[in-house]
Amino acid sequence: MVVADKPFFIEPLFTRDPRLIKQEHILMAMMAIKGIYAEHQVQSLNHGIGFNTAAIELLLPTYGEQLGLKGKICKHWTLNPHPTLIPAIESGWVESVHCFGGELGMEEYIRARPDIFFTGPDGSMRSNRAFCQLAGQYAVDMFIGSTLQVDGLANSSTVTRGRLSGFGGAPNMGHDPHGRRHATPAWLNMITEPDPMQRGKKLVVQMVETFQAGVKPTFVETLDAVEVAKTSGMPLAPVMIYGDDVTHVLTEEGIAYLYRAESLEERRAMVAAVAGITDIGLGVDAKRVAALRQSGKVVYPEDLGIRRSDATRSLLAAGSIADWWSGPTDCTTHRQNSGAGNEKSLPCTQKAASAGWRIPPAPV
Repeated sequence: MVVADKPFFIEPLFTRDPRLIKQEHILMAMMAIKGIYAEHQVQSLNHGIGFNTAAIELLLPTYGEQLGLKGKICKHWTLNPHPTLIPAIESGWVESVHCFGGELGMEEYIRARPDIFFTGPDGSMRSNRAFCQLAGQYAVDMFIGSTLQVDGLANSSTVTRGRLSGFGGAPNMGHDPHGRRHATPAWLNMITEPDPMQRGKKLVVQMVETFQAGVKPTFVETLDAVEVAKTSGMPLAPVMIYGDDVTHVLTEEGIAYLYRAESLEERRAMVAAVAGITDIGLGVDAKRVAALRQSGKVVYPEDLGIRRSDATRSLLAAGSIADWWSGPTDCTTHRQNSGAGNEKSLPCTQKAASAGWRIPPAPV
């Protein structure tokens, strides 16, 4: 037995407080739903953790419903039990969720929904990390997640100078395994040439804001991971997702459909077109961006019929923890750290469905 120097508790990992979702997250979520999920008919998927993907989950019952997409996208998930998925589950969007592991506070909700989650005779979740990884790598249509740095060819990493962040499942979820697999509309939609020997491809989407907190550019000429590898003696740079696997880059500026790039030079220009006023973004001229938009290889919100002014918090199916919590307000397990500005804000979802959770009406 090892005696710890301080108390250690299991804490929720995947929970995000909707109050901290910004308008930029909502705009990107709208573009993701209309310009990627609907465009490619994505039916099975994995979401990375973060406010970007939390916004998508909370927009499915509102914005997704407005677009008439229920039953057409986002039906099957390889995903830890995100509380922000509850509105989509309760409104009939989700048919199944296979989990890598659990999430503190979701136990009773999972027990109440054996039609969605894989559970045992006692109602507890039967997660299987190995099987879920296999499904996430080889079977799903799409992975979408965030990162800390992206270079001009869409290589990405969360390892930066002075910060060594783990990759989680992103290197496995965020790559195309090649080989033979079952055909789905989304997978087949990645075929760009009319060649009978062409195969499809898993969609791998990097969803990032052009700048991180503290005005650090997300888009850089060279990943910090390259220098980290040199100084630490690593045999390979700690790249999280390699650019040749990335099919889309999505920012608050727009979407780059990288799978349609015909050369590395065009790929770099497409990344730059959505990189905003970073050094990478300033490296492409307006005429080139206009040509890429004209060809449909890059789209901005306006090209998708999305008004930036429509990206408001009123679209969220839950605007706060309270919107999906229907039980006692003094839940000490989940409300002790729920102050605004604290990313570890924790919802208590144990009775959300059975106690009358409801979705606010979508704005007209």
